[in-house]
Amino acid sequence: MNKLLLAALVTGALAQPVFAQDYTIMAPAAPGGGWDQTARTIQQVLQDEGIAGNVQVTNVPGAGGTIGLAQFVNQAQGNPSQLIVGGYVMVGAILTNQSPVTLDNVTPIARLTGESVAVVVPANSPIQTIDDLTAALKENPGAVSWAGGSAGGADHILAGLYAQAVGVDPTQINYIAFSGGGEALAAILGGQVTVGVSGYGEFASQVEAGELRLLAISGQNRLEGVDAPTLSEAGVDVVLENWRMVAAAPGITPEQEAEINADIAAMVESDGWQTALADRGWVDTYLAGDEFKAQLAEDIAATDGILRQIGLVQ
Repeated sequence: MNKLLLAALVTGALAQPVFAQDYTIMAPAAPGGGWDQTARTIQQVLQDEGIAGNVQVTNVPGAGGTIGLAQFVNQAQGNPSQLIVGGYVMVGAILTNQSPVTLDNVTPIARLTGESVAVVVPANSPIQTIDDLTAALKENPGAVSWAGGSAGGADHILAGLYAQAVGVDPTQINYIAFSGGGEALAAILGGQVTVGVSGYGEFASQVEAGELRLLAISGQNRLEGVDAPTLSEAGVDVVLENWRMVAAAPGITPEQEAEINADIAAMVESDGWQTALADRGWVDTYLAGDEFKAQLAEDIAATDGILRQIGLVQ
């Protein structure tokens, strides 16, 4: 073969791009909620930053993510292109639903974000402050209906801890669970419930538009640019932060897990991801690898204790 032709062929082969991994991300909830937002933000950033090739999102709602989790475990075995988002809500739902499929059945990749839970009421509600909400709850716990995510999740836990902190039996709270943030939001805006609890990002647009009144947020610190106290500042001794994670399929190889971890690490470090965090009011709580797996085990044990304390797990 002509040496010049051979050199051209070799140079051309070396210049070929390494093809990025395609992914399908399962959001185990209905569209509009925090998991759906997380999955679609990952999708956008992975694609926009050129970290991954084609990224698709699927929604499988129900039972605090445990229906989607079971489907993921059964169908994604050994497939490195399959990811699922989850978090604190799923940890609680697995416990309260006594799910036979748990996070032990997937490959945890990374904790990504933390988010304060917001306590809101419709703009026309007679409840103006946290003190008003506490007074109503003490007068008749069952008459105060709470709309939030799935039973046993962060929203439900917050309602129980709130009741406990103000001297009300947490088992008496009237909590109405919704499988997606969009459904809960419609019920709150429609005045079908007294109070709503969910990640601030799910209420931000309606708060800014004056359709919802933000009473407080559940984190340790106030949110930058948001005019609302923490629950602690408002006299309710509760601090809680919802967190979200991404996991891979069971049965993948260590090499495949390392490649996925590298893609997620590149995403987290990108300008696109940092912009998305700021836009949505999410806190960067990135933790990966063995450190995340150890923290996840601690969080599962702690959540079990809280759920037993407020009567959601026997």
